[in-house]
Amino acid sequence: MDNGEVLAFVLYFILMLGIGVFFFFKERGAGEKEYFLGGRSMGPWVTAMSAQASDMSAWLLMGLPGSILAFGFGQIWIGIGLAIGTALNWILVARRLRCFSEAANDSITLPQYLSNRFATKSLTLQIICAVIFLVCFTIYVASAFVSGATVFTMVFPSLSNQTAMLLFALIIIIYTFLGGYKAVCWTDFFQGLLMLCAVLAIPIAIVTTQNLDVTALETVYVNAADGTQYAFGSSLFTASWQDIISGLAWGLGYFGMPHIIVRFMSIEKASMVKKSATVAIIWVILSLGSVCLIAYFGRMLVAEELLANGMQKTIFITLARRLFPAFIAGVLLAAIMAASMSTADSQLLVASSSFTSDIYKPAFRKNASDKEILWVGRVVVLVVAVVAYIIATNKGEGAQAIMNMVENAWGGFGSAFGPVVILSLFWRRFTYRGAIAGVVGGALVDVLWYRFLSASTGIYELLPGFIAGMLCAVVATLLDKAPAKEITDIYDKATMLLKED
Repeated sequence: MDNGEVLAFVLYFILMLGIGVFFFFKERGAGEKEYFLGGRSMGPWVTAMSAQASDMSAWLLMGLPGSILAFGFGQIWIGIGLAIGTALNWILVARRLRCFSEAANDSITLPQYLSNRFATKSLTLQIICAVIFLVCFTIYVASAFVSGATVFTMVFPSLSNQTAMLLFALIIIIYTFLGGYKAVCWTDFFQGLLMLCAVLAIPIAIVTTQNLDVTALETVYVNAADGTQYAFGSSLFTASWQDIISGLAWGLGYFGMPHIIVRFMSIEKASMVKKSATVAIIWVILSLGSVCLIAYFGRMLVAEELLANGMQKTIFITLARRLFPAFIAGVLLAAIMAASMSTADSQLLVASSSFTSDIYKPAFRKNASDKEILWVGRVVVLVVAVVAYIIATNKGEGAQAIMNMVENAWGGFGSAFGPVVILSLFWRRFTYRGAIAGVVGGALVDVLWYRFLSASTGIYELLPGFIAGMLCAVVATLLDKAPAKEITDIYDKATMLLKED
């Protein structure tokens, strides 16, 4: 245990908890819209950084570079797919969703928006969406707990993995529980800046201090302790067609990520989206590019050491400690915690808002007060965190465990909601039954493909799930009667807001 690293960690956690406490006292009299959506008052910089920080979990600093190190440079196509998906999401969805969610009865959650968009009193779609949210978000939060515990145990080696995971979970729960959406966004803002600085620092330090032939890509074979042999080819972009298609398919997931697109709904004005989009796209290109470089340089510096011991997930940590003094290394390690926390807090809050706004209030307590809704939401934060903790403590360790959990949740969200969100924003004829068919069809095909065909085909389940969801939504809509005037009026009102703002 190095005192410099410990000091950096302590200061970081004091800052995060301080933000949560500040917003708890500042927003004590606020209602559910303030707690769950920040009162639609978030500026362009906070919106952009919060969206990207909540997007890129510790998967960015552990799962992705560890996977590239272990399974080859074909994994880089995931980063390429994510960069393209991020750009398209901000360009195509962000501004339209801000206006459409306002036109659709000022919706504060994605399920609420999808129901209000079709002017229906039916709870079917809201409940289906909320259930998918709870399942996928719980898995996603579990992946954050796994990565957070890994960093904790490396800084505090005397802690057991379960104790470290519990401490990490408690810190996230406290500031999410207390501060709500604004606390989450502002912590994400600072964490996004920290993550970007950290991923840029490592490759810059390697280039300036290490005497490496950066063009050398000789084949490296490493025999791990478990008998696995890792091999690297002679080309950076050596990849199978399955690697390329599956990597690009990751980008489709953005259109259905509730914890990301809720940021679009919360921005103060639709006109601010252009500035947010510019910041977000630059952030994601720099971050993903730097992480790929970290894996590339790591192959030359530490591949044999890490792969032989099954520790590829610690590539960022290992390089940070090797290249920087203890306090600076501690700050860089805190970036992994930032990545984990910025995603987990957003997902806990969106899962909570979905349950309270889409199930509890409309189905059980229609006359529930704002105070009651807020406290039920806080209880749901606790429940989801506890279940995620149980999942995390029973999952395998390593970069691939993190990758697998993120893949499962990402694929489920993208397949279920991506096609429906796009159609709701661009197709005036789209109907409520079409939306239900799209959500159910996409989710079902995603699960079935993952269970029976993913391994044999090598195709990420998000792609067939997304295609199935789109087809189900379109076919069901065309078979359904045309939407009523009050539904098309909502579409027309939203397009007018687009022109005005």
